[in-house]
Amino acid sequence: EKERARVRVSNGGLRRAAVMGLQMSVRASKGSQRKERALDGDDGEDILGDSDDRQEDIARFPYVEFTGKDSVTCPTCQGTGRIPKGQINELVALIPYSDQRLQPQRTKLYVFISIFLCLFISGLVVFFLFPRSVAVSDDGIRVVIVTFDKNNSRVVIDMTSTLNISNSNFYTVSVDTLTSQVQYMKTVIGTKQMNNVSVIPPLSEKQVNYTVQLEFRGALNYVYTFCTMPSIKVHNIVVFMQTTVKSSYLGHPSQNSLEAYRYLDCGSNSTAYRRPSLNH
Repeated sequence: EKERARVRVSNGGLRRAAVMGLQMSVRASKGSQRKERALDGDDGEDILGDSDDRQEDIARFPYVEFTGKDSVTCPTCQGTGRIPKGQINELVALIPYSDQRLQPQRTKLYVFISIFLCLFISGLVVFFLFPRSVAVSDDGIRVVIVTFDKNNSRVVIDMTSTLNISNSNFYTVSVDTLTSQVQYMKTVIGTKQMNNVSVIPPLSEKQVNYTVQLEFRGALNYVYTFCTMPSIKVHNIVVFMQTTVKSSYLGHPSQNSLEAYRYLDCGSNSTAYRRPSLNH
């Protein structure tokens, strides 16, 4: 009976210990659940309510490079997270190929417009600044004045001629020199040279008058007899005239040469305007 009583007591104690253990474990689990819920609630409130504070904390968090066994320290910043000022002009930033800055819109249109504008401006520059030739034409003889020297059997003729000079450029042309030489029977009887003759405005034409004095004497004294012979009604003689005009524009020199045969009436003191009848 004593043994039975001991067994009953031991069994009852075990039962009581088991019940107490279960109660304590349930209480502990409930307490842990309550703590977890409280922590979860606090974390949710912190995340929702203090998000700005966390962002500021993250922004203030310094750069830290975690180097492990297989890691390599960044050679640019040496693990500091900042680029040295002395290397700002030496370093090159890498941009991904998919970056929008590398794919600008309407690139072909801009390139086409740029090429068109360049060609258009170049064409305008060439059109307006391309040097064009200066045209020089003979407008004939204006006035002929004849003078006789009976004592020396000499004939002096002052022949005034006119040249038409045309400027087809879009800038002024300077006529630098005008040289004229007159021959009779291959003998030079008169020369004339003029410097700084005229300035011709753009796209315009101008007339230049010049006078050459012709003198028949010496071996040509028979011209005096011919020009003063009363039995001849028309005293025409033929002279050969060479004229050279030198001009310049935009540093470009130009030269025009004219050659013509002239008919002169040496029997009268003056001869009205007449055009050259023969050209060579």
